[in-house]
Amino acid sequence: MPPATNINQGTTQDILRTRKHPLNAFFTPRSVAVIGATETPHSVGRTVLWNLIANPFGGTVFPVNPKRPSVLGIKAYRSIAEIPGAVDLAVIVTPAPAVPGIIGECIAAGVQGAIIISAGFKEAGEAGRELERQVREQLRHSQLRVIGPNCLGVMAPRTGLNATFAAGMARPGNVGFISQSGALLTAILDWSLKESVGFSAFVSVGSMLDVGWGDLIDHLCDDPHTHSIVIYMESVGDARAFLSAAREVTLRKPVIVIKAGRTEAAAKAAASHTGSLSGSDDVLDAAFRRSGVLRVTTISDVFHLAEVLAKQPRPRGPRLTILTNAGGPAVLATDALITLGCELAPLAPETVTALNGLLPPQWSHNNPIDILGDAGPERYAQAVEIAAQDPTSDGLLVVLTPQDMTDPTQTAEHLKPYAQKTGKPLLASWMGGAGVAAGQDILNRAGIPTFAYPDTAARVFHFMWRYTYNLHGLFETPALGTDGEDAAPDRARAEALLASVRESGRQLLTELESKQLLAAYRIPTVPTELAQSEAAAVQAAERIGYPVVLKLHSLTVTHKTDVGGVRLNLADAEAVRQAFQGIATSVRERAGAEHFGGVTVQPMVRLTGYELILGSSVDPQFGPVLLFGTGGQLVEVFKDRALALPPLNSTLARRLMEQTRIYTALKGVRGRRPVDLNALEQLLTRFSQLVVEQPWIEEIDINPLLAAPEQLLALDARVVLYGADAVRPRLAICPYPQQHVAPWTMRDGAALIIRPIRPEDEPAMVRFHHALSEQTVYQRYLHALQLSERTAHERLSRLCHIDYDREMALVASREHEIIAVGRLIKLHGGHTAEFALLVGDRYQRAGLGTELLRRLVEIGRQENLRRIVADILPNNLGMQRVCTKLGFQLHHDQDEGIVKATLDLT
Repeated sequence: MPPATNINQGTTQDILRTRKHPLNAFFTPRSVAVIGATETPHSVGRTVLWNLIANPFGGTVFPVNPKRPSVLGIKAYRSIAEIPGAVDLAVIVTPAPAVPGIIGECIAAGVQGAIIISAGFKEAGEAGRELERQVREQLRHSQLRVIGPNCLGVMAPRTGLNATFAAGMARPGNVGFISQSGALLTAILDWSLKESVGFSAFVSVGSMLDVGWGDLIDHLCDDPHTHSIVIYMESVGDARAFLSAAREVTLRKPVIVIKAGRTEAAAKAAASHTGSLSGSDDVLDAAFRRSGVLRVTTISDVFHLAEVLAKQPRPRGPRLTILTNAGGPAVLATDALITLGCELAPLAPETVTALNGLLPPQWSHNNPIDILGDAGPERYAQAVEIAAQDPTSDGLLVVLTPQDMTDPTQTAEHLKPYAQKTGKPLLASWMGGAGVAAGQDILNRAGIPTFAYPDTAARVFHFMWRYTYNLHGLFETPALGTDGEDAAPDRARAEALLASVRESGRQLLTELESKQLLAAYRIPTVPTELAQSEAAAVQAAERIGYPVVLKLHSLTVTHKTDVGGVRLNLADAEAVRQAFQGIATSVRERAGAEHFGGVTVQPMVRLTGYELILGSSVDPQFGPVLLFGTGGQLVEVFKDRALALPPLNSTLARRLMEQTRIYTALKGVRGRRPVDLNALEQLLTRFSQLVVEQPWIEEIDINPLLAAPEQLLALDARVVLYGADAVRPRLAICPYPQQHVAPWTMRDGAALIIRPIRPEDEPAMVRFHHALSEQTVYQRYLHALQLSERTAHERLSRLCHIDYDREMALVASREHEIIAVGRLIKLHGGHTAEFALLVGDRYQRAGLGTELLRRLVEIGRQENLRRIVADILPNNLGMQRVCTKLGFQLHHDQDEGIVKATLDLT
């Protein structure tokens, strides 16, 4: 059986670009209705209508006003139902109570998009929330998409559409700007007109009742005119949709966010403004890192980064070379660079030798490279040429101060050839006023971003490196439970333990139960025995061996040290008896006798190491969040911790560790042996797996986790479960879908594993493509595709590092080799997905393609898809037979020369 084909080249992005995007109605409408249009001066209804007719966008405008025959000289209609012909976009500016009814009329009229500019919804209280509920209920069973309410509107500068009540029209450009604040949008608009900054889209999202960040990021991702996406955010909304869309786009286009609400007071102001929780700021930073989003703190940073990332390559590392004709500005740039966490590049010996041959003897002989105040254009250019070739440098900053011997304009002319020549980012700081303006203009037009101050340039380089660093791990998704039966967690044991605790009516696990849970996920713990009498404690201690530790066993007490519930280094039986009595007395006095349930007995660990903390708690917007850092009793004092979103793999676990100060010590300092960081990575990965797979866990922490060169050991643990009626938030990032891993036997008896693809499959995918014949490749891609193209790292990494929320790729694996791939890709904004199959030549006509497609169809049903489609070559009869066997309808499209396969799942 020849493999299935698709008219694209096998990537999600290619497939999606061939489809009409569901948000096109907002940016390229052929007809717009303004519902609530009026002639009242200074009213929103008048301004919106005037902006639409004053900025021709190639479509027709229909005012809707039941009380007037015309508005601004244009025939008006009593309702949208009376408008002749189809309406693509409705702009609603009526009072809020009328909006639900109007939305119903729009749905009945077949309108594709609606912008609700009206205020008075959830930001106004319970009555407004009820209005939103009514609108949302109507949208559930329709194709209508809604931006707003409480928004400024939408501009599409390239088409001329201005569906806003702003006083002006943005210039066309390459930045897609999305804002949750309409007032900020108008301020940016005013600034952009003065600074000649252009936009591909200018969108006010308001309360995001329907269309959210994820929808708009998806749309701008597919827009060829958008080179970068800039967001002003007050609340995240649908966190999972935002992160999913951001991860999809950030390798191709930077997503730059300025998020309000860093401080508690600002967060409260944002909440009252948008009617939404702002969430933890530290968690948001972790989410941005995980999705490749670049967060900045000032509006100027936003547009600096949008410009720089469009003009210059990203740095490969954090090391910057500064070249200057004055020492003071370079010192300022260095301070800014180091404070932000970047580095000065050390000069390689060959670089120093070359500079010695060029520069006067008084040059700095170090980085920053001070080429002295008498440097002319030729010296600048030759020094840049040498510095750019230094293998230790990841970027260059050229600083010029206007001195008597300086020629800013000619120096800029001499630097123009280096704008794209070095393969490294080249930034400039031409300091001064009118005397350097011509040079600044030359550099900017040449594609060399130029800044008034060198510390600003250093700050921008830092953001560029952060963006690169975030992208390095962008598609790292762990493959949970795929490393063999012996190493896999004992999920059944863990689930039975948690079920037993819940059935007892408890939410707090005892220390002993907590350690049993950790052990089920192969997290090493100290041997622990329960003793409910002095005699039992002594017997347990003698079995374990002295010295021992006694800890309170309680079904209710969370922090044992707070009630005197820990006794250490007990050397003999008498010490154990006294410790048992002491714990019982202390708990009785501080908490009550009913909180004492005995003690646990554990060996006194003598290892020398570091006390760490590893935990998870729940964020209201992002769900479970992992914490790692310095542990022990003073964990709240040191506050050395970092956050990450689960699931983790070894790369992401190492990234989490690197953000803490204790990480330096773990690598070995002052003659101390290092901790086994690879083993710690694996422990963090297994811990994240526990959090992902056991959704009844609300809070869990291991404190302390002893990290010694010889061993990693969980000394204490605490686990809290959700209550029976609690609403459990979902994970912000979809984990590896272990439920789709299952065996299958081929007709010849060969045993296969069919499972979702994972990042680690890239080498196997390279070998798979090497074994494909030209005919098989042609049948899959509809044209010849060179092996080097099919196996390029960037292409295959995208196909292996998938977002399981957006697509599913199943691989058939035989003896660790991939022999077939099936892919199901959701199309933007709908309930339709497209499938594609590719079966190795040796395994065709053996039922494998049918089995892969059968499983993909079942996954589609589980995902509540309504339809699955595919495009097949007319001569690919085998694939057509497979589709017919599984219920697909086939249609021969004579115009496109393909066979369209469709399966309705409803």
